[in-house]
Amino acid sequence: MRSRTLTLTAAAGAALLASAVLPANASGLTRGAAAAGPAATQEGSVSAADLLAKVTSCSQISSGKYRTDDETSATVPVCGKNGAVFWKADMDIDCDGQRTSKCSESTDPWYQDDTAFHQSDGKPLRADTLPYVVVPSSSSIWNYGSAGIKGGGVVAVIYQNKVEYAVVGDTGPTKIIGEASYATAKALGIDPDPENGGTDSGVTYILFKNSQVSPIESHSAAVSLGDRLAQTFLRDN
Repeated sequence: MRSRTLTLTAAAGAALLASAVLPANASGLTRGAAAAGPAATQEGSVSAADLLAKVTSCSQISSGKYRTDDETSATVPVCGKNGAVFWKADMDIDCDGQRTSKCSESTDPWYQDDTAFHQSDGKPLRADTLPYVVVPSSSSIWNYGSAGIKGGGVVAVIYQNKVEYAVVGDTGPTKIIGEASYATAKALGIDPDPENGGTDSGVTYILFKNSQVSPIESHSAAVSLGDRLAQTFLRDN
């Protein structure tokens, strides 16, 4: 997998208001508590096939394209749909944030002890239990904020007919795309090892505009909101 660029992500301490916010005590569709990490391989009521059928063609909204790794050419555009943006890429493993037995300097050569967006208690996110996605830092290629994508926004991550709902949890290099947390990879059956894991292709990321889970660390809230937004996405596209 790629050698990740050592760029310290800026912390975003203040919570952003959004048009779609779901409280942590909303009824979730996953098995088990958020702190225990995701166990399901199919979350919500919308199938991977139905979601993928809506993203077969790309209306490019990014000014350029992204690399999936440092050594690859730029081939991945950000595409626009009604109510969402999406891209199709690889998955590198982000183990940044709270230091745990699975995510630390001893397990990840590129480990950083912070994430761009923080839990409701101000602490960085926990990559080994919270499914989250990394978006490229804003640049001349694409500005995620201008596209309606926020920290805590809901993402449907699809791999091999599995759907996992995650949140926008971190930012990465300005020219590279295709990265998600240890917990996201594990839930999808992808090797979550931060140094040698991940997958080179086959991952679709659908990010729902103007959505935000509150608190960001509640995976059950992300699933409930994500399922509702996925149904709306199917209806509107």
